[in-house]
Amino acid sequence: QVQLVESGGGLVQPGGSLRLSCAASGRPLSNYVVGWFRQAPEKERLFVASITWSGTGTLYADPIKGRFTISRDNAANIVYLQMTNQKPEDTAGYYCAASESGRKGEPGVTDFNSWGRGTQVTVSS
Repeated sequence: QVQLVESGGGLVQPGGSLRLSCAASGRPLSNYVVGWFRQAPEKERLFVASITWSGTGTLYADPIKGRFTISRDNAANIVYLQMTNQKPEDTAGYYCAASESGRKGEPGVTDFNSWGRGTQVTVSS
């Protein structure tokens, strides 16, 4: 099973940018569809974005469309989430997840079987 480690979180002002990384080990990341999810305190974990095995297909949740971009570098075994024009409501723990199989439509947490431990993003002035 692939192991995932997120990094790049931190404190950012509204309107600012951060880039999160999801580094994989144990198996080639190219074998997996990768997704980003986020979870605010006492809230459920919600889909943010996903990217297909080769990176040709991406999907975004409505609240972050036009502000976040998911990309991947399979040679480096890393998936990125570039976040721009951030808002206080983006504050959450961000988790990357991997699945060997894809699906049509917006995936849920049960569609992924490998998860990282998360990285905290706080958007505040």
